[in-house]
Formats: sequence, C-alpha cells, structure tokens
Amino acid sequence: MPEVPATPVDLLRALTRAERLLARRVGGVLAAEGLTVEAWRVLCLLADGQGHPMSEVAAEESLPPGTLTKLVDQLVDQNLVYRRIDPQDRRRIRAYLTARGRREQERVDALVRADLADLTTDDDLALAGALSALVDRLGAGRPVGAGTGPRPRVATR
Repeated sequence: MPEVPATPVDLLRALTRAERLLARRVGGVLAAEGLTVEAWRVLCLLADGQGHPMSEVAAEESLPPGTLTKLVDQLVDQNLVYRRIDPQDRRRIRAYLTARGRREQERVDALVRADLADLTTDDDLALAGALSALVDRLGAGRPVGAGTGPRPRVATR
C-alpha cells in the first residue's frame, strides 16, 4: 500500500506526481485527437455554456494570458471556440464553445473518461472531496509567495 504523505512537502510531491502521470495518460488520448491537455481543459471549462472572460479562463487553467490567447486563437481557427465582447463590461472578452466545439468536447470527454475508467475506485468521491477542500483552503490562505510570520526588515540608508 502506498505511503501516506506525512508533511506538506510529501503531499506536494504526491500531488505533482499524480498530476503529471494523469496528464501524460490523458495527453496520449488527446494527441490522437489533435488536442493538447491545455486545449481540452479550456474546452471543458467552456462546456458549461455560460461563456467565460479570458482572464477567468487564464486563472482557472493556470495559463499565462499570452499563452491562453495563442491557444484560444488555435481553437478559433479550428471552429471550436468563438469570442465576443462581454455585454456587461465591454472591456472584457468572453470565450464560448461553438456548436462544433460542444460536439467535439463531448466526444473527446467520452474518450478520456473511457480511458480512465480502469482507474476508478470506491475512494474517488472521498478523494475528490478532500482535494476540493484543500483547494478551498489554499485559495483562502495567504497570497502566493507569502511566508510564515513577519517579513524580515531590510536596513536602508
């Protein structure tokens, strides 16, 4: 039985390893369909039909804005995504799936789910809940880069 992570560093290593292995496996399925993991994740986010501001997509998918723009440009060229000015805030651009994008997302999502079906266990619901709670705790915590305790003062002249 695998060892349970004892420290936050152990947890980080375990989560990183799991994410990389899962991304590699899903990436193999997606590559056969002409998609990257990042493109598939964007399609999955947009599948709710609400349209999302590009800044939100970048933050949610942990992609730098420039990288997301290039990725969405490619998805637009493939007629999977389209962009529109946000009707509430004309300074923002929202991304949406096209009808073709919705069909493609559903088709590819089914392929990914089928490929991962053998990984399913009775513990998945508990694991998903624990990870969701961890994400909530991390998101509500200190700003990125904040250390523990007060910052040391630097002498100035």
